[in-house]
Amino acid sequence: MTTTGAESRRQTIAEHVLKEGTATGAELAELTGVSLMTVHRDLDELSRRGVLRRFRGGASALPSTVFESNLDYRLGVNVAEKDAIARTAAELVEPGMSVLLDDSTSALALAALLVDVTPLTVVTNARRVLDVFAGREGIRLLALGGEYSHTHDSFLGVACVEAVEALSVDMVIVSTSAMDARMTYHQEQDVVLVKRAMLASGTRKVLLMDHTKLARTALHRVAPVADFDQVVVDAAVDAELVRSLRRQTEVRVAAADGGTDSADRAGAGDR
Repeated sequence: MTTTGAESRRQTIAEHVLKEGTATGAELAELTGVSLMTVHRDLDELSRRGVLRRFRGGASALPSTVFESNLDYRLGVNVAEKDAIARTAAELVEPGMSVLLDDSTSALALAALLVDVTPLTVVTNARRVLDVFAGREGIRLLALGGEYSHTHDSFLGVACVEAVEALSVDMVIVSTSAMDARMTYHQEQDVVLVKRAMLASGTRKVLLMDHTKLARTALHRVAPVADFDQVVVDAAVDAELVRSLRRQTEVRVAAADGGTDSADRAGAGDR
């Protein structure tokens, strides 16, 4: 098997696992027509690259309390909810602002809605967000460097943290992998350190969370819910959880049509 052939097979394996969420080695061997041993070697390589997560007998693209899922997998799930959240969050951004966007898929959905909100200064560590804004008239674009992460398609690590700490922006917009009524969480330490630095650099802090991330925890704490000025969620979030969140901060519930419940615009009256 040539190197090109091996890469093509690994791409087939990766696409299948990202689509299905999980797959067994036997299933992948049947899919690709190679031996189970070859599949296991492919899975080891894809795991090393951060594309998939290995488990005994197969591989997964699904997140756990310890591992974040691959960006390509996350881009394909809860798309309608993320789009609704992005449309609501876009109402918070005004021309002339400086905005820091993290490497979340929710921030990426928002980026596409901000290209005409000019003039605008955009700071990000996400390669795909950079692609959205690169070359756009009226956009001042600052890229945060660091060590490249294939899993997140972004730049992380000490160099990224130090770059963020040198800045002060009007608004920081982030998402994270889990949140309960009091705290936000993420599985990976490098990601947590960057997000904390980002939040410390912003005058206003906005959190974007679809319903699948709520009432969950992960290994590392990021920041308390009360530290955010606004939290934007979709309409599928449990009503009791929304009430609990509103006791700490302003919560905007994005309707499926991109609107926002009128009660949300009143802010956190019982904060």
